[in-house]
Amino acid sequence: MMVTGGSGTVHSTEPLNPTSTPAREAEQAPPPSEAAVEPNGNGAPELREKGLYLIGRPTLKQFLRHVRRHAVDPPAEADLIDEWNAANRVLHTRERDEAGLADDAPIVRMGPEYTPLLSDLLRDPMIRHGFNSVPTEVALVDLERVVVYQKHIDLGHVARLERELPPELSREQIFRFCLPYDHALPPVRWSRTLRDKFVFVSPSNDLRFLGIMPLEAHDIPHTPHPGVLVGVVGIAVGFGSNFLNAVYAERRLILRNGSHRAYLLRKRGITRVPCIIQHASSREELEVVGSSALQRDPDLYLSSPRPPMLRDYFDPDLHKVMTVQQRLHQVTVSFDAEEGEIPVL
Repeated sequence: MMVTGGSGTVHSTEPLNPTSTPAREAEQAPPPSEAAVEPNGNGAPELREKGLYLIGRPTLKQFLRHVRRHAVDPPAEADLIDEWNAANRVLHTRERDEAGLADDAPIVRMGPEYTPLLSDLLRDPMIRHGFNSVPTEVALVDLERVVVYQKHIDLGHVARLERELPPELSREQIFRFCLPYDHALPPVRWSRTLRDKFVFVSPSNDLRFLGIMPLEAHDIPHTPHPGVLVGVVGIAVGFGSNFLNAVYAERRLILRNGSHRAYLLRKRGITRVPCIIQHASSREELEVVGSSALQRDPDLYLSSPRPPMLRDYFDPDLHKVMTVQQRLHQVTVSFDAEEGEIPVL
């Protein structure tokens, strides 16, 4: 089913803080773990959980930096380099033996049994306003053939997602898990820290800057006005749609959002799942709808004989699992206003 057709600065950081087919390598996936509470050197509790990181691809420097920043007990750098080099050699073999595996990923039209679910989904304003740049459809995709750009998976978050699901999933439950249109709000707190600065904090890494919103007085009727308004500039912070969605470009399907849910479903042996697919017909359109990682290095995902794929999260030769410290995601917004005079022309 087709779906279409003053100044401010924003900083996003992560401060340290507390249908179904058996998957071929599913038994090799590391089990998601609960967050453990352990004392740190000062006797205070420290929240820890497991994190998975893809290794063997460019760059070694990024891998070492990730371990130094996130691991509770980082291994020796020489050992990490050996692990990365071993994974890199495996990848060279994969590029030879699995060249073209990501090409022509199947996209299957949804049958009439999905019509009621699709009707509910397409009434969601986030669908109408968030996926209207390029031709877009909702269809079934094969997770075994999907390309990924996200290097890490938070296994603690996967465990939390899994606790919310029954042991056996119906077609409707899978659809709503992939394409949730109730938009449950993760916990978030925000406050003003300085005259011109606001800080938003949430355990969800989906917290983000949503853009600038020009408003009129009638858009904020219940807020006392400090004067006679001629316009309001809103700096919007919140959560994205969080739909499982992908970009189809140059015969490949690149997962754009929903990596943790895709990981959990594939772990359960569910490989054919509903997904919103945006079709980019050129690199220029990719600049509009692609992720920042895809925009920075499109050849890695579109031209490499064997790009990083979701199945790699389950290959013990291509990932490293570490105990990591839990983090909160932070978005800081600030603004600046200037008053002056200009000559009449």
